[in-house]
Amino acid sequence: MFHERTKFTGIMSLNDFIKQLDDLVEAASTRFEDAINQVDKEILEETRIEYLGAKSGKLKEVQKGLGKVSKEDKPVAGKRFNEVKNRLEELFQSAADAITGGSGKKGKVEAIDVTLPGKRPRLGHIHPITQTIDELKDIMGRLGFSAVEGPEIEDDWHNFEALNIPLEHPARDPLDNFYLNVASTGTGGGNQLMRSQTSTVQIRVMENHKPPIRIVSLGRVYRPDEIDATHYAMFHQIEGLLVDTNVTMADLKYVLRLFASSYLGHDVEIRFRPSFFPFTEPSVEVDMRWQDTWLEFGGAGMVDPNVLKAVGYDPEEVTGFAFGLGVERLCMRRHGINDIRYLYDSNTKFLAQF
Repeated sequence: MFHERTKFTGIMSLNDFIKQLDDLVEAASTRFEDAINQVDKEILEETRIEYLGAKSGKLKEVQKGLGKVSKEDKPVAGKRFNEVKNRLEELFQSAADAITGGSGKKGKVEAIDVTLPGKRPRLGHIHPITQTIDELKDIMGRLGFSAVEGPEIEDDWHNFEALNIPLEHPARDPLDNFYLNVASTGTGGGNQLMRSQTSTVQIRVMENHKPPIRIVSLGRVYRPDEIDATHYAMFHQIEGLLVDTNVTMADLKYVLRLFASSYLGHDVEIRFRPSFFPFTEPSVEVDMRWQDTWLEFGGAGMVDPNVLKAVGYDPEEVTGFAFGLGVERLCMRRHGINDIRYLYDSNTKFLAQF
């Protein structure tokens, strides 16, 4: 490294002269880099004077050696000296631009204006389905319903039998469910599966609590449906249950209309169509108006007496209603999404809109 001025005597070889120039550039580069790293104008100016000073700079000192180079080598030495001088001036200008921001070039380190507002970090975004679930919980909470959860891996009793679904019912078909091939030692056998509905949570709550019951369960359910614009093999449901004395179908319709208008707006159109579900009697399909057509978004009805008996309730003393609605379809209707797959494609540009 070039630390001290060198005194020249006698004849100097071209190689020695060029080596001194190269050492000078290397040492100057380190000093200018230090000035940049410390964003220090004083160090920058000291370094400029040290190497490029007109009277006592190190480059000026090395220039004296040019007269000691032989006449034959002087053209090459002079050319190299000019290149080094230009290089040192470039190093100084680059360092100055880096520290001050420069006038035309962007340096490695920009001057910081502490009065400017900071850059906002890119934070995580709540998924539209999660947003929907949170809002549905809030709406039902205002109607007096408590949110509950249950396991996603269920047994035959909670997913079918307690819900009045007989052994021969097509809803038990392996083609319509995700059955699990797991050991059942000590359990007396029985199938386990990914729950096909969140009604299973209602059974668990009624098994452990006496009426009155007023709950909603929200969570994932699994069915091997063919995936298209409105169907997915995994989706979310909100299931509501109210069990008390003198509960009627009119109460069910009132709650669903109030729920739909609270989430989708007062201009939403919904209709009830007679239907059949093993766990409710009478039963209805619930449709909503969407893009000039009707789209089913859930089923509902009065809790079947057999379901009440299965959990130890007396159907002569209490009645109840239950409903199950698709969270994704509510989300799609709310935001004008025409394909359920958009919600699961992990496209951050799409999801960040909500």
